[in-house]
Amino acid sequence: MSAGILSSRLAFAFLLLATLCALLTPVESVKHGNFKTCDQSGFCKRNRAYADTASHLAHNWESPYKLDSSSITFHNGQLSAVVLKKIATSGEEVRLPLTVTFLESGTARVTLDEEKRQKGEIELRHDSQARKERYNEAEKWAIVGGLDVSMGAAVSADAPEGTTKVVYGPGGKFEAVITHAPLSLEFKRDGTSHIKFNERGLLNLEHWRPKIEKEKKEGEEAATEEADKDAGEDESTWWEESFGGNTDSKPRGPESVALDISFPGYEHVYGIPEHAGSLSLKETRGGEGAHSEPYRLYNADVFEYEMDSPMTLYGAIPFMQAHRKDSTVGVFWLNGAETWIDVVKSKSAANALSLGVAGHTDTQTHWFSESGLLDVFVFLGPEPKDVIKSYSELTGFTQLPQQFAIAYHQCRWNYVTDEDVMDVDRKFDKHDIPYDVIWLDIEYTHEKKYFTWDPLTFPKPKEMHAQLDQHDRKLVAIIDPHIKNTADYPIIDELKGKDLVAKTKEGKQYEGWCWPGSSYWVDCFNPAAITWWKSLFKYDKFVGSFPNTFIWNDMNEPSVFNGPETTMPKDNMHYGNWEHRDVHNINGLTFHNATYEAMLERKSGEVRRPFVLTRSFFSGSQRLGPMWTGDNQAKWDHLAASIPMVLNQNIAGYPFAGADVGGFFGNPEKDLLTRWYQAGIWYPFFRGHAHIDTRRREPFLVGSPYKELITQALRLRYALMPAWYTAFHEASVTGAPIVRPNYYVHPGDEKGFAVDDQLYFGSTGLLAKPVTTAGAESVDIYIADDETYFDYFDYTTYSGKGMHTIKAPLEKMPLLMQGGHIIPRRDRPRRSSGLMKFDPFTLVVVLDRAGSAEGSLYLDDGETFDYQQGAYIHRRFLFDTTTNALTSVDIATSGSKTAAYLKAIAKVRVEKVIFVGAPDAWADKTEVYVSEEGAKESQRRKKAGIAFHKGENGKTNYAIVRDPKVGIGKGWKIDLS
Repeated sequence: MSAGILSSRLAFAFLLLATLCALLTPVESVKHGNFKTCDQSGFCKRNRAYADTASHLAHNWESPYKLDSSSITFHNGQLSAVVLKKIATSGEEVRLPLTVTFLESGTARVTLDEEKRQKGEIELRHDSQARKERYNEAEKWAIVGGLDVSMGAAVSADAPEGTTKVVYGPGGKFEAVITHAPLSLEFKRDGTSHIKFNERGLLNLEHWRPKIEKEKKEGEEAATEEADKDAGEDESTWWEESFGGNTDSKPRGPESVALDISFPGYEHVYGIPEHAGSLSLKETRGGEGAHSEPYRLYNADVFEYEMDSPMTLYGAIPFMQAHRKDSTVGVFWLNGAETWIDVVKSKSAANALSLGVAGHTDTQTHWFSESGLLDVFVFLGPEPKDVIKSYSELTGFTQLPQQFAIAYHQCRWNYVTDEDVMDVDRKFDKHDIPYDVIWLDIEYTHEKKYFTWDPLTFPKPKEMHAQLDQHDRKLVAIIDPHIKNTADYPIIDELKGKDLVAKTKEGKQYEGWCWPGSSYWVDCFNPAAITWWKSLFKYDKFVGSFPNTFIWNDMNEPSVFNGPETTMPKDNMHYGNWEHRDVHNINGLTFHNATYEAMLERKSGEVRRPFVLTRSFFSGSQRLGPMWTGDNQAKWDHLAASIPMVLNQNIAGYPFAGADVGGFFGNPEKDLLTRWYQAGIWYPFFRGHAHIDTRRREPFLVGSPYKELITQALRLRYALMPAWYTAFHEASVTGAPIVRPNYYVHPGDEKGFAVDDQLYFGSTGLLAKPVTTAGAESVDIYIADDETYFDYFDYTTYSGKGMHTIKAPLEKMPLLMQGGHIIPRRDRPRRSSGLMKFDPFTLVVVLDRAGSAEGSLYLDDGETFDYQQGAYIHRRFLFDTTTNALTSVDIATSGSKTAAYLKAIAKVRVEKVIFVGAPDAWADKTEVYVSEEGAKESQRRKKAGIAFHKGENGKTNYAIVRDPKVGIGKGWKIDLS
């Protein structure tokens, strides 16, 4: 071995060791020097400077983009035209094709490209075939439907000169007004403007230009750079850019796209996860409490991320909503490259001379991505549910998971042996604590080689899986996209031999460093790589995996320890000859997708719904499985931040979200751990997780009273599993959030638009306010309406808009029930959710002020795809005060497998009905009449007992009907008249 090679390998070894030490040594906060600021990102700095120039010139600024009026055509719901960009220095005009497409859903899509570059017009990098066009395949990964074009959209004849107006949407209530010169687009609903493009003239598509080497005379360099800066044309990062010792070559030159998007009259904007901050996005350029940096979307492995920050995290969903009283609109910026977003709120004072004219706030946003198309979808609402549903129709509704996936998951880095796993499993049973899934981090593998088991520590995977299966439990094993580069490992030999690897800019197979050391990365943009990846999960290939084995994809940003910003160089190449810069934010989705498809094909004839957790995500990842918020810390502020972070995922179309319960880094005190479990039961994805260096903290280890309180919280989650599963079903067909912020439930309540520390659970009317501060004995919970609310546990009554103080000692979880809902649950404690499959139901009927209530239940086998052929029940429960009867009716059940499923659950019954808020008139009732469809003549009208309980000391009345002897899958009526 040459001295040079030895020196190089030693350097890599020391680098890896330093990286590992950094990752394993707790620090106080993120290392900011590892990640770019806007000033250190060339295209971000250029576009902010462009905005500053426009602002400085104010009325003298005119956008250099105009529509060629003679080029406009409109056909089958799509407007096509050419936009001309005038180059100030030369006077030349660049031609940019524009399309505005009007979709059947009422969504509009605006795309701006540039004409394809001709052969020879671009300097190709050595030994590669870099594409001579902008990246245009984001749609392939993110969009799965909703693109049907509206045949009802039409050009209006009454548009003012110099404009084109298209009327579209439901009832023709939407308008798109395109001003030709300078170019701008305005989207209206019912004649009122809601979204404006290029209102401030910040549209900037950096067109292709040839690279010209400029000769500089001695002493001219500084002056030239200053002139470029003044002109807003700083060329220093056009063709290459350096950061952290890495140089990013840019053979296509500058190609960012930018646009200002304004929301007139809207003070609150939400979305664009993932960031650790408030639900209502803060300003980034001025304003009270503003951030100094734009919000960044650039998927990265951010070690110990900080709170209240616009810094990038692990995933990117470029979907933003704007909300004001009784109106919600939104935009989806379809771009997979690094993206920054500035938020500014322009406030106008009330006009003192005009009675009744109040001041208002316009939110002005500025979006810029490093490459790709300008491709923006516009949603005009008018309600939050409309915007989220339209977005979800495009990118896909959330996966309907197996039932176990929404129960409790027990994880740490790492359970060290198979005996350790089995011992933890036994101790959960010994202490009567329910759980469904136990997880294995990377240490289960043989020397960090995926699809293997360590022969010394995990010699008995079959016995381990068999023990878990006794109580219908599952095991999740981690498999990451980096494949260890080592001898005697067939997986790496196949990967390299088949050439399914991400490439360097020279076209060579890219080698980097991650947990195994030297590694190669699977390029899942390549269809052949997906086909190969799917073969690895077959039971005869992944020996030691079984039907109750499921998968965790981590580090798929991708995380590269020796790469720039701990990820892959942007000038790397992917399948199709696209640069990594074009697809970076999509990369994690492609790997998640490959694993999802692999889990569908493990064995012929065995088709279960996959479970694959991902850390990195993009729009569309919700179709594939859950995400979590990454490496948080065992601190109270991280617990508090988890609530708005999970809410933000939910309103951004990715509801299957959670945070590591207890905090990944550090050792939580027992009060914090208990409060975190009490909060974590409201995460759709509910997993306890901890770092390898933390103390063991399984619930059975924490001692009394904490063990009992954590168990109490877990049992509440399990009791409400029918409601959770129903909420997941709703999300899977409408896109509705599973946990919901106040503005979504009460879109007309202006005081609640920024509330993000409490949540509504699905359509159940349950309102939870987790305790997230140390030593708290009470919480203030915000009620936005005039409906009556009841404490879930003791039926204490709360009513009236505003804040209400609820006692919340450590043993109390603040949870209210809004009147008017019916909540299904299963009250029998079990070891896992799978053992609850045929348990009876309890219905909690929470009467509203009018004495009515409504709810629903969705139920299927919780495992297969048979529900797609009708193997489910979907019941609507209604208590109507006019008839004084509770009824169960079928919402919609039909299919080839309906009858078989109904037969399988024929003995599953309702064992109890609790009426909360029962009227005093029921005090003398001792029995009710029950009738059930399909019953024998003699049993069509039968009696059941009812017990009335008088409310005292601020608590409401309640009544219990025990064992009405009705099937959960049938129609029936309980008559209290």
